[in-house]
Amino acid sequence: MTLGEARRETERLRREISEHDRRYFVDAAPVISDAEYDRLLAALAAIEAEHPSLVSPDSPTQRVGGGALEGFASVPHSAPMLSLGNTYSPDELREFDARIHRWVGSDDPVTYVCELKLDGVAVVLRYRGGRFVLGLTRGDGVAGDDITASLRTIRALPLAIPDEGAFAGDVEVRGEVYYPLAAFARLNRARQAGGEDVFANPRNAAAGTLKLLNPRIVARRPLALFLYTVVDARARGLGAQSEALDALAAAGFPVNPERRRTAGVDDTITYTLSWSERRRSLDYWVDGIVIKIDDLAIQERLGATAKSPRWGIAYKFEPQEATTRVVGVRFQVGRTGALTPVADLEPVELAGTIVRRATLHNFDELERKGILIGDLVTVEKAGEIIPQVTGVKVAERRGDERAVAIPAACPECGGTLVREPEEVTLRCINASCPAQVRRQIEHFASRHAMDIRGMGEALVNQLVETGLVRDAADIYALAGRRDELTALERMGEKSADKLLDAIEASRKRPLERLLFGIGVRHVGVTVARTLGARFATVREAAEATEEDLARLDEVGPVIARSVVSFFAEPRNRALVERLETAGLGRGGGVAGDAGVAARARLGAGAAAGDAAGPLAGKTFVLTGTLPGISREEATEQILAAGGRVNASVSKKTDYVVAGENAGSKLEKARALGLRVIDFDSFRALLDTGER
Repeated sequence: MTLGEARRETERLRREISEHDRRYFVDAAPVISDAEYDRLLAALAAIEAEHPSLVSPDSPTQRVGGGALEGFASVPHSAPMLSLGNTYSPDELREFDARIHRWVGSDDPVTYVCELKLDGVAVVLRYRGGRFVLGLTRGDGVAGDDITASLRTIRALPLAIPDEGAFAGDVEVRGEVYYPLAAFARLNRARQAGGEDVFANPRNAAAGTLKLLNPRIVARRPLALFLYTVVDARARGLGAQSEALDALAAAGFPVNPERRRTAGVDDTITYTLSWSERRRSLDYWVDGIVIKIDDLAIQERLGATAKSPRWGIAYKFEPQEATTRVVGVRFQVGRTGALTPVADLEPVELAGTIVRRATLHNFDELERKGILIGDLVTVEKAGEIIPQVTGVKVAERRGDERAVAIPAACPECGGTLVREPEEVTLRCINASCPAQVRRQIEHFASRHAMDIRGMGEALVNQLVETGLVRDAADIYALAGRRDELTALERMGEKSADKLLDAIEASRKRPLERLLFGIGVRHVGVTVARTLGARFATVREAAEATEEDLARLDEVGPVIARSVVSFFAEPRNRALVERLETAGLGRGGGVAGDAGVAARARLGAGAAAGDAAGPLAGKTFVLTGTLPGISREEATEQILAAGGRVNASVSKKTDYVVAGENAGSKLEKARALGLRVIDFDSFRALLDTGER
C-alpha cells in the first residue's frame, strides 16, 4: 500500500470508527458487533504501524497513549467556573423566579431550560481546529488540573469535531464526567473481592479515576460524560441555552436527552418535581435539576455574583426516606475503642438498596432522639449513601417497646468502658480488644497510612482470627510465615506473593505515614505531616516533650498531650521499637536538605502548610457526618486546596465544617464565635475559595 493509499484508508477508517463510537457511546444504538468494531480498529492500527507518519492525536488508536504521568499541571480557565446556588423547595423556586422578573423588569413568563443535575466531576474541554487538545478539572474555579490524557480515554468524548459553525477555530465546552451506576457496582464488588477499599459513591470513583497518573488504568474504567455548556456561546452565533445544547449534540458531543424548555415557573416546578422519583430509574446519579434562563442575552445582562450566576439555580432533591422498625441495637467498636450504636432494622428498600442497619452516631444522639427497641422510625441516606435514623414515630408506639441497654463492658472483649470529660463516646480501654486490633491494622494498612494494597477488611479479619497478626509489627513477619498465609481462604500463592510485595514496598513509606498509621489519637494526616517534617525518626518523635510538640503549628496542647501519652504507654513503645527493627520510621517525611530546612522552619514555629490554593492559610475542623464523603476524603480535599485540618477547635480555627449530628466541637465553636459552615458551603468554598 502506497503512502497516499494508506492516508486515504486511515481517514476512511477513522471516520467509520468515530461514527461507531458515537452510535455506541452517545446514541446507545450500535449497528455493528464488538468483533466487527475490533476488526476495524485492528486494521487502522496495522496501517499506522506500517506508516508511523500517519499517526495523529485524534486517531481512535491514540485514546490511551504513553506511559504514566509525573503529575498534573495547573492551567488557567478561559472564564471562571462558578457554582450554582441551591434551592430545596417549590417556594424557593418561586422566589428565584420573582427575582428574575424584578431584574428583567417584565411580568411575562420566563422561558427556562431544565437539565438533570448529575453528581459527577465538572470538566473543561478545549478544541483547536476541530481537534481535542486540552482537558481540565474545575480546580479552584480560576485554574484547573490538566487531565487531558485521562479524558482522552473516555470513549464518548469526540477526539475530533467539525471545524465549522459554532465550533470553528478555538472552542471550549464544559460538562460532567460520571461513573455509570451498574459499572460502579461492579467496580466496588471487584475491589471488595480483592481486599481493596471500596469507593463511597460514584462521584468519588469518577474523581479518583480521573486523577490517576496512568491513563492505561483510567481506560479500564468505563467513565462517561454529558456536555452542557458552550463557553462564549453568544459570540459563536448561539442565542439560547437550548440552541447550544442542540448544537453540541449535532457536533457529536454526548448531551443528556432528558432536558426540557419550560414556560414560566409553574411549568418548571411541575417538570422538576416529576424527576424526584423518576431519577432512580437512570444509570447515573442525579441529585437535582439545574434551571437556567434560556435566553443567553438575558443571561449576559444578569451576570453573576462572585460565587454564582444570577440566571440559574439548582433544585436539590430531598433524600429518600423510608419507615421501618428497630428490632435491636448493637454496638460497634472502632480502632480507638469508641463504641458506636447501630440500629438493626426490619429490612426496607431505600434509594434502590435494601437497608438492614442504620447508624445512631453516638449515645447522646440515641438519648436525644429517644429511640426504643421496637419503635417505628424514619430512615434516610445521608448524602444518599449512609443510612441513618432521622426520627421516631412516638405516636405509633404499641406499648411493648423497650429501652436500649447501654453496655457496662466492651461487647467485643468484656473490657472496661470509660467516658472521658466533654466526650459523648464510651470507649474500651483494653488495647488488646480484638475489634480494636482489627480496626487498627486496617488503619495501619490503609491508603493514607502505609498503603499496603490487598490488606482489606476481609483479609485482616482472617489474619487476626488465625493469630498470624496481633499488631502492626506482626505484618512484617508474614514473609517468614508464607505457608500459613497461603493456607488462608481465597489467598493462594499468587495472592500471597502480591501481598508480601506490597508489605515490602511499605517499608519505604515516609515517617509521616507511619506516624499516622500507628493510630495516635488526634493525629490525622495533617498533624502527622507536621511531625514527620519536624522529626528525623520515629524515636525522636517518641522522645519529644509536650512543650516541644505544643510549639508546633497544627499541634497544640491537646494533641501534644495525646502524643506523649501514646509513647509513654509501654506496649506502644514496644510496638514502635519492633517497627523500627523491621526497618520503618527511619527517614523524615521530607527527604534530604529540603527536609532539614522544613524541620528547621517547623521547629521555629513556622506554618506547616504554605501551599498555594483557594484555602491557603485557612484552618478547618470537621465534625459530624458529612453527606456522601468521609472525613478522610474531606481532609484530603482541604489539603489539596492548600488548607489545614486540625482535630480540635481553638481560637486559631477559621472554619468548622458541621455535618449531621455534630457534637461537642460544634458547641465549642459556637461558644468561641467561630464561623460554622454546612457541607454545601464547604463544597462552594473548595470550588471558589470565597471567604
